[in-house]
Amino acid sequence: MNTASSKSSMRDIDERTNLAGNSMFELLLFRLGEAPGTDKRELFGINVFKVREILVMPEITAMVNSPPSVMGVANIRGQMITVINLPQLVGTTPSKGLGILLVTEFARTTQAFAVEEVNEIVRLEWKHVLSAEGRGGGLVTSIARLDGAAENTRLAQVLDVEQILRDVFPEQHKVDVDVSSKLHVPPGTVVLAADDSAVARMMIEQGLKAMGVPYIMTKSGQEAWDRLKAMASEAEANGQTIKDKVALVLTDLEMPEMDGFTLTRNIKQDARYSGIPVVIHSSLTGSTNEDHVKKVGADAYVAKFVAEELADTIRKVLTRQV
Repeated sequence: MNTASSKSSMRDIDERTNLAGNSMFELLLFRLGEAPGTDKRELFGINVFKVREILVMPEITAMVNSPPSVMGVANIRGQMITVINLPQLVGTTPSKGLGILLVTEFARTTQAFAVEEVNEIVRLEWKHVLSAEGRGGGLVTSIARLDGAAENTRLAQVLDVEQILRDVFPEQHKVDVDVSSKLHVPPGTVVLAADDSAVARMMIEQGLKAMGVPYIMTKSGQEAWDRLKAMASEAEANGQTIKDKVALVLTDLEMPEMDGFTLTRNIKQDARYSGIPVVIHSSLTGSTNEDHVKKVGADAYVAKFVAEELADTIRKVLTRQV
């Protein structure tokens, strides 16, 4: 890496750390066309950290026997990148055509999403992002209140990229549960896990079951934090410590209400949880994101989702705690 790009990466890390330190993140807003039966063009969003670049739509080469929502491949700086028709997936009609390409890096893969238009980047507090689970949005993890607590705030739907990729490429995004050896945690303890994506939770549960690890699964950093506090109180009432109940916390980064950075910081700054290791398990891959994770105090980082790598990471972290 040359000096200029090294300085740029360090600025990225510092900026992301500053945002995480204030429980904030940046959301790229875009539109996908009109919703069925209406002329409304809803706002959608994706975490800026997942977006590598934004391009005017390049030439696309259609591929034989590709899934219906795959438009083909684009040659972007010498890399052949699959282009996914995002409006088709969510059921909208782009009246202005598909003019913009979002190139994303996600869970060790690079893909591009065709969208109607890009609007802006907004900086938000995680507390203004609410879970979409149970609200009917199968491809949406959360709803962002773009104007904070304002009564008539604009809303944006934050897309579940994990679910989208699994739907488009089911064979490529199957969970790998080939774990060569079981993982042993201290007797009576569990792994406390947090992830807002339903498909990610399913994959984590399959992996932990394959490892023979007891676990408690939660849907957000806030839920995990509340559960941890309750377990600590229960342990204290029984003359135990939280380490008698929780072997390790496994957390995603992007979650509504409380993100993984805030959850990690809460655990690391509270003496009650001294010695409880935190492992970040995220689709935000790449060396910049891994360096960022180290800066916020996590004990380890592992990219989603290879069960053997997750098992090895947990094993190494637990060994260091002995």
